[in-house]
Amino acid sequence: MQNYNNPAQPPPPQQGGYGRPPQPPAKKGMSTGVKIAIVALVLVLGGGVLLVVLVGGGVYLLSRKAQEVASASRPGLSGLTGSGAGVSEAEPPTPTAEQQAAVAGGQTAEWEQQEISWTVPQRWKKHSGDSQTLLWRSPGSWDAASLIVNISPMAADFPSDISLKSYYDTYAKDKQKYAEVRWIKLGGVAGVMFRETAPESADGAQRLQWLGFRDYKGQKQMVNIMLASRGKDFARHEDTLYGILYSTELGE
Repeated sequence: MQNYNNPAQPPPPQQGGYGRPPQPPAKKGMSTGVKIAIVALVLVLGGGVLLVVLVGGGVYLLSRKAQEVASASRPGLSGLTGSGAGVSEAEPPTPTAEQQAAVAGGQTAEWEQQEISWTVPQRWKKHSGDSQTLLWRSPGSWDAASLIVNISPMAADFPSDISLKSYYDTYAKDKQKYAEVRWIKLGGVAGVMFRETAPESADGAQRLQWLGFRDYKGQKQMVNIMLASRGKDFARHEDTLYGILYSTELGE
């Protein structure tokens, strides 16, 4: 993205002075951190034109948006009854040889505040993290892949099993948007995993995501794990994204 700020205009030469007036300062490009925040925010929001100016608070805005995505626009729970029997169908992941190889010999991406960890390739780097949001990225800029994780505290009586069943039913019905919807256990916690179909625009975001609920140190939490890249780059990252997701370890 370009910086459209106008450079400062040179002052007029003083009468009787000699030499040229000072040159205007060079345009400053966006910092790497701001570019990464923009890319990750686009992945969270689903792509499109981003009409937000991100400066020093880019990572903060990303954190806030990730929390909003995790806790808003949930499938309606009104009228749902039962025990959410689908949760009992969740099984541990069975990664393919390619998915295992994609993260073999990798490093541990540890989220100390939440005691959650993943295995990611050696060249991936942590870019931000606090008690509610974590961001790791692969090498690259717009073509990179991201691991974006969010924790949302929930009320103790929140019907988590019914909520997950609602997620599953809603996503499984939308064959045009979701190519894969499965019950998966990560770190012993049942949840719904879904993979989006390729976006209409090759520059749009494509996501592999898992949603689950855990009881952690006396608090019920919604855990939202998103692995994403641009649609045009997703196939190249796909085995790695699955490998990272399937390596999830959740503290108790």
